[in-house]
Amino acid sequence: MTYVVAEPCVKCKYTDCVDVCPVDCFYEGENFLVINPDECIDCGACVPECPTEAIFSEDDLPEKWAEYKDLNAKLASGWPSITSKKDPMDEADEMKDVADKRSMLSDKPFSG
Repeated sequence: MTYVVAEPCVKCKYTDCVDVCPVDCFYEGENFLVINPDECIDCGACVPECPTEAIFSEDDLPEKWAEYKDLNAKLASGWPSITSKKDPMDEADEMKDVADKRSMLSDKPFSG
């Protein structure tokens, strides 16, 4: 089992989850974070830290976000690792509760 970052993270990128990860399995895109399923140790430390409630165990991932399991694996392979907390995106507070953000997800890696 692994954990999966789902749609609520899109255009927010709060990184509280990254700060508590004991194995540095988070990867950063332009406007989204993902978890590398091959590196995640299934500890769940990240789940309560996520302000958007975007992280789920793969067994508890809502069906409407099922594609995010494969997306996390795919995108983690080409994105840079993120290992420490940073400021969220400027629009994070406004985007936090927006629904249906899949079309806003960029597959570009963070280039900061």
